[in-house]
Amino acid sequence: MKLEQTADGSYTLYVPELDEHYHSVKGALTESQHIFIEMGLKHSPVSEPHILEIGLGTGLNAFLTLLSAEETRRKVHYTGIERYPLAEETLKQLDYPRLIGKQHEEDYYAIHRAPWNTETEVSPWFTLHKIEDDFTRLFNPEEGSRPAVPLYDIIYFDAFAPEKQPEMWEQSLFDTLYKVLNEGGILTTYCAKGVVRRMLQTAGFTVERLPGPPGGKREILRATKSD
Repeated sequence: MKLEQTADGSYTLYVPELDEHYHSVKGALTESQHIFIEMGLKHSPVSEPHILEIGLGTGLNAFLTLLSAEETRRKVHYTGIERYPLAEETLKQLDYPRLIGKQHEEDYYAIHRAPWNTETEVSPWFTLHKIEDDFTRLFNPEEGSRPAVPLYDIIYFDAFAPEKQPEMWEQSLFDTLYKVLNEGGILTTYCAKGVVRRMLQTAGFTVERLPGPPGGKREILRATKSD
């Protein structure tokens, strides 16, 4: 795994085995803030949202969510699923707190040091539940390992690209994600491919193509569960 600086000065990780980056090389911080905070969290009217992130990864999305929750005094319950947690030494090299919020450095590392498979109050406004497991197993209806009942208000879908990890982008998984969203719940993702948009629509979502982050992808997707 290789550390790379992106266009906005923030860092991402490159995975040679997949020929894939954890974030956009056009700007890791810019991408996460736009897609998941501006188009996701801030778009939701829920006063105390429950958020599910597919791919906790570097913890950048979770950290930005924590900072937003602190700033707005809006309590967030955050669940992140990650199959391959990163080493703390790698996280220190990314150095996100220096770029985003140095005064919250301990909060960033608390996200990663929190125990797995249990709820942890990282701050009065941010409760975290990390799950170290395979998303495709947890949310595969054939496995029956997680009930398809409404649990979340917002889903950050931040898996590696469909051509890199096609098993993460299957119709059955989107069908189940639709079921675990509350009415009016939203799903945001950086991937605006037509095949992904059609799978979301088949699952029952109303899908919008929105402008992508400044200097980055032209479009992103936001899907809403509506009556």
